[in-house]
Amino acid sequence: MTNEAGIKIIIVDDHEIFRSGLKMVLTKLSYLKVIGEASNGKEFLYLLDTEKPDIVLLDIEMPVMNGIDAARLALQKFPDLKIITLTMFNDEDYIQSMLDAGVKGFLIKNINKDTLDKAIQMVNMGGNYYSEELFDYFTKKIAPKPSSDAPEIDFTRREREILSLLVEGLSNKEIADRLFVSERTIVGHKTNLLAKTGCKNTVGLLAYAVKNKLVDLSQ
Repeated sequence: MTNEAGIKIIIVDDHEIFRSGLKMVLTKLSYLKVIGEASNGKEFLYLLDTEKPDIVLLDIEMPVMNGIDAARLALQKFPDLKIITLTMFNDEDYIQSMLDAGVKGFLIKNINKDTLDKAIQMVNMGGNYYSEELFDYFTKKIAPKPSSDAPEIDFTRREREILSLLVEGLSNKEIADRLFVSERTIVGHKTNLLAKTGCKNTVGLLAYAVKNKLVDLSQ
């Protein structure tokens, strides 16, 4: 199920009541331990100087420093840190920015214990997790609506491979390292994928992959 030592968690959110409620839910999951809390991104970065979490539950919109900037700076310093975004926002720019920063999951704040449990375990094992509420957002609002007479897209083997790795949450550099090619080559393939699918960005590609059942983000 998970490691015996337990998963160490930091909660970052500017609402104390929400943090307290989330912590109460987390205490019901015996395999993990909350080792710290912060009310904004700057406090969180200071906390990382002394605490070494396995997973961070990070809000997006906070005073002093938002979650986008905090995630980017934290992952620059600790590339192996796993961050799950907590949000009430289904805004494409927020999601794209957090994906670009390197977060591994998105949870809508009205989550229950079972969903939180599943998300933490999946991300801890190296996967990604997206709230089911975001599936509709991915597939209805972002993914381009194909024409009824549009021909089926013919992806190359390499393009399918890159799309799969993007869905796993890998950055351009991580994909390049995995495939033993240059980062510039990956950018070129992504440009081709965007052109073929009509998507604007990585979020769009995720949406396209889900909508067309090329991947299943819920497993």
